Amino acid sequence: MNRRRRRRLNVFRGADFVVTGAFFLVPIGAMIEFATRGVGLNYQRTLSSFISIGSYPELVGAITASLELAAITAVGILLLLLPTMMWVRLRVPRMSRTVEALCLLPLTIPAIVLVVGLAPLYQWININISDSILTLAFAYVVLVLPYAYRALDAGLAAIDIRTLSESARSLGASWTTIMFRVIVPNMSSAVLNACLLAVAVVLGEFTIANLLSFENLQVAIALLGRANAGVSIAVAVSSLIFVFILLLVLSFFGGRRAQRVRAG
Repeated sequence: MNRRRRRRLNVFRGADFVVTGAFFLVPIGAMIEFATRGVGLNYQRTLSSFISIGSYPELVGAITASLELAAITAVGILLLLLPTMMWVRLRVPRMSRTVEALCLLPLTIPAIVLVVGLAPLYQWININISDSILTLAFAYVVLVLPYAYRALDAGLAAIDIRTLSESARSLGASWTTIMFRVIVPNMSSAVLNACLLAVAVVLGEFTIANLLSFENLQVAIALLGRANAGVSIAVAVSSLIFVFILLLVLSFFGGRRAQRVRAG
């Protein structure tokens, strides 16, 4: 019976893997096929959509701006959430439900409603501070808040943060040392997951940037698709591949870091 159940479980896992893989890979394969259509076996014609990405200055600027926004958002969400969540767990654990509700609130608010609330604020920012697209990082921090909170909450729940902090304090460590040299190394996978979610959300965001009249990666792809659909699809595929490679890199370094922490 055990062998039969194990065999059925393996069959179910294999079928689930195939179906899930097809669900993600078939659309990506169709996008790659569309972007690489060419005449004959001339690779320059076949890959012309990918090769010509750099010939669009507005597109390059949008890609650069989106990458900068992703980095700023990832750093900002960590600086906002990590100290707050640690302080709540150590000092006021009864406030954890309130903080969780506030962090998950953006999931219940449609993007168009967020834009209606943010539009007057960004109008003031554009006039008095800066009209740079990098100011979108404030809105993106709010947008990423629920996803990063869940990732960091799972990492904090997996370790005994109170014992670690009290032990470090008894040895004379400051709160900054406790945070960055004691707690964060023990939840490095959660921190990397939060960063990855921030990057994925920012690179895929369209509604807020479009309605606030900023040109990020997704807005540039939509505008370029009206003139050259092949290049726009090539950029979309490249962004998906970039996020996938980033996931692999973060997973690799996160696993190596966790092994060093356990060995130490």
